[in-house]
Amino acid sequence: MPRAFVTGLSGAVPTAAERDFLRAADPWGLILFRRNIEDPEQLTRLVAEVRDVLGRRAPVLIDQEGGRVQRMGAPHWRRYPSAARLAAAADLVADPALVRDVARLMAGDLAAVGIDVDCAPCLDLASPGTTPAIGDRSFGGDPARVAACGRAVADGLLAGGVLPVIKHLPGHGRARVDSHHELPVVHAPAGDLLALDFAPFVALSDLPAAMTAHLVYTAIDPARPATQSPVVIGEVIRGLIGFDGLLFSDDLSMNALEGDLGERARRALAAGCDVALHCNGDIAEMEAVAAAAPVLAGRSAARAEAALARIGTPDDADLDAIAARMTAALAAHDAAAGI
Repeated sequence: MPRAFVTGLSGAVPTAAERDFLRAADPWGLILFRRNIEDPEQLTRLVAEVRDVLGRRAPVLIDQEGGRVQRMGAPHWRRYPSAARLAAAADLVADPALVRDVARLMAGDLAAVGIDVDCAPCLDLASPGTTPAIGDRSFGGDPARVAACGRAVADGLLAGGVLPVIKHLPGHGRARVDSHHELPVVHAPAGDLLALDFAPFVALSDLPAAMTAHLVYTAIDPARPATQSPVVIGEVIRGLIGFDGLLFSDDLSMNALEGDLGERARRALAAGCDVALHCNGDIAEMEAVAAAAPVLAGRSAARAEAALARIGTPDDADLDAIAARMTAALAAHDAAAGI
């Protein structure tokens, strides 16, 4: 039975030690980064090899948002715009379906190499002072607009046979520092968070998968980051927001969290995350996370099964036509912006 964690790998081909680790630890899934990717043929082989070692069609995740967060890029794949640029271009050319259809185009790239989970869309609200780690990954500062664009991305990915993962619950936009490097602390009142930051997640709470944020909300739990807070996960994510899908932690190797990797994983899972996510490909850390992760069972296993059941057969969209619309809209946007 798979264990309740997702792992990374160190390079473009699994090492002998990594293959042994995969067989012994049986992670629920794999997450890929640029270090794992060379070209479509290599990537297809890598995905197939990991599934062969695990003896099942394990989920394969990637962060493919567009803009700065695009693991599969040129010259083998299209360059996609950031969330902010795409939404602005769609508005400029009055093409409200463009956000959804660009996500469908992206899903085609992923499905072609066997990737079936995309850690997108980002539903964090932009505000003055938002850390550049979020920046133009956000669709903006209006909760309704962010929710609408996020829904469009999720719909496009699902139409292409790829599972979306909304992030970062319950909202990362007020962070002023990068959680890859240090722990953000947010002092906003709970009422403001509910009315603004949490609102896009409430609107998309029916979606099947989500990822937590590594930051402290002093109005909710001043002692623990959301990923490791039973209060944030139980009362806010599962309660106020109403999300009952599969909940991943954000990457446990980020410096916002303290303790060794086993402790980080145990705290996240004890707080209510269904699956611990570890990304950096460090084999010693991978082994520590695996040792802390139980077999995926009970309600978490049911959520995982329900999420994967949402991955269907891609529709017959005209991907070339979508690509042409995207190119034209971005050219019009950039010309208007003087880029």
